[in-house]
Amino acid sequence: MARMKEITVIGGGLAGVEAAWQAASAGVKVRLFEMRPVHQTPAHRTDRLAEIVCSNSLKSDEPGTASYLLKEELRRGASLVMEVAAKTRVPAGAALAVDRLRFAELITQKIEEHPLIELVRDEVTTVPESISIVATGPLTSEALTTEVMRITGSDQLYFYDAIAPIVSADSIDTSIAFRAARYDKGGDDYLNCPFDEDQYLKFYAALIDANSVPLQRFEETRWFEACLPIEELARRGVDTLRFGPMKPVGLRDPRTGREAYAAVQLRQENLMADAYSLVGFQNHLRYGEQARVLRLIPGLENAEFLQYGQIHRNTYICSPRVLLPTMQMRERPHVFFAGQITGVEGYVESVAIGWLAGLNAARLAHGEELIQAPVSSAIGALARYVSQTETKNFQPVNITFALLPPLPEPEQRRGRKKRQRRELQIDIALKEWDEWLKLNFNSRAAQTVST
Repeated sequence: MARMKEITVIGGGLAGVEAAWQAASAGVKVRLFEMRPVHQTPAHRTDRLAEIVCSNSLKSDEPGTASYLLKEELRRGASLVMEVAAKTRVPAGAALAVDRLRFAELITQKIEEHPLIELVRDEVTTVPESISIVATGPLTSEALTTEVMRITGSDQLYFYDAIAPIVSADSIDTSIAFRAARYDKGGDDYLNCPFDEDQYLKFYAALIDANSVPLQRFEETRWFEACLPIEELARRGVDTLRFGPMKPVGLRDPRTGREAYAAVQLRQENLMADAYSLVGFQNHLRYGEQARVLRLIPGLENAEFLQYGQIHRNTYICSPRVLLPTMQMRERPHVFFAGQITGVEGYVESVAIGWLAGLNAARLAHGEELIQAPVSSAIGALARYVSQTETKNFQPVNITFALLPPLPEPEQRRGRKKRQRRELQIDIALKEWDEWLKLNFNSRAAQTVST
């Protein structure tokens, strides 16, 4: 009797669990390596798989957005992560946010119970010569980072990312903080802490003056522009925060009936609603400084911090020099990369690349032709970016409409409004996606995720 094909997945984050699930669903035995708790990382707090460390939001799930398109493609492709996200969803307006503890618990349970997945709790320091997926994410260990640099033949790339604080719900002064959502999207899903002008200027001055945690010596400071720490944003001008994470549009203070001068939004962290995160308030201030400065936010004067903001280094490779659109290495076709280490940024973006890598690794194990995601799709756009974009200034990227192909010229000439053009792009993408799934999606991998 022929021995069952086997692949190795290195890393039990969002991309790794998705890759392992898709490969196992395609009938391939998977050994999934996760180094925690044998070796911890600077940002993780538990040993659970798919632990979310920065924010509990998977971004917008509003139809008409690029983020929605990416999620919808994964849902139609039987994504494990998207299935579990739906089961552990918490109120967050138009965004898809999850109870991060329950989310990680359920993912871990499903992976441990899958008959074709063996979960190995140990650090991997070399990439096997057999079919493998490197999905170690931005917090790749030092030893494996050295190995990745060796096999990719390039210097290490990195940027710094930061984590937002979380406060206890019962320490929020709800006589000041009120429920509403910007642009009236999401009803009362968010708590809002309103500032008048004097309160904002006092907060801004304290933030600018606060002491930060020093970064590694001898390293250039590289931030991901879509996730800048609030103190870095503040240094760009006194009103930068008011037009960014503290934008007050549509947030009327019930005490005055007027729109606040600025506002901090708090998003529910879990299904018990006993913890809230400060939306967009990732930072790298010292803990004592965070307590001092953030308690200047109206409604948080007596805040109990369950988690302070933190900073961590994200590692990624120069993928266009290394990867094919199938997520295989050009020079080592038995090695795949997945997740943020490829140069995509964002939870769902990482899942998408893991989804594609898992399917292709399984197809390689079966001796089948590998697949490329459709050109018009969000997953196809991400795969194209990390495999074909200009390498001189390769930077991590979120999914945006700018990555998708433009509309056909006749459609562009019809004078459609931007929202209509985007909705049409999504319609075209999903139609092509469904046709591609029917043609290429192996029925073993396309089976509905078990409940």
